[in-house]
Amino acid sequence: MGLIKFTKIYYSTIVSTTIAGEKMKKIVLAGAAIGCLLATGALAHEEQNFDPKAGKHLVIPMEQLSEKGNMSVGEVVAIETSYGVAFFPNLKGLEGGVHGFHVHQNADCGATEKGLGMKAGGHWDPTDTKKHSFAWDDNGHKGDLPALFVDKDGNAAYPVLAPKIKKIDELKGHSLMVHVGGDNHSDHPKPLGGGGARMVCGVIK
Repeated sequence: MGLIKFTKIYYSTIVSTTIAGEKMKKIVLAGAAIGCLLATGALAHEEQNFDPKAGKHLVIPMEQLSEKGNMSVGEVVAIETSYGVAFFPNLKGLEGGVHGFHVHQNADCGATEKGLGMKAGGHWDPTDTKKHSFAWDDNGHKGDLPALFVDKDGNAAYPVLAPKIKKIDELKGHSLMVHVGGDNHSDHPKPLGGGGARMVCGVIK
């Protein structure tokens, strides 16, 4: 019997028992508290066991960009959901904080005279909106994603949802980029969310 099912039965049994006054209130409240704890634990356990590679998916190897040579920092797994493509990062060794996170036009993480990762081109913008915006705003780049969170230990593991991107095959032939600094999802006061240099990149094949 699952924890959540057991909790419902346990709680119902307590409520249906005839006990008068304050004693009943205390037992019902205790049962509810236990139920919440058990249900929360069970849900957390289910989330921890979710494997994005179990179904149709796309693995994007990610590299830290450097003039001395790029270095692998992990991967991002893209899957299809009912709400759009979800990106599941498994990255290590990054600077902690919030970082701009985008799909870029070209499948190339190489450098140019303008800087590291510049061969990736601009944000993926198939309808030529020329606007940087939110991940759910159809008036902006299709490659605009929610920001990527990196914890104090340098790990990025929180998934990111891209409602505008429906199929993982759409990603092929592009690149996935993590920037230094955050993203305000606007072109004001600075263009492209005000993010910094291109920090981590992965070619999507």
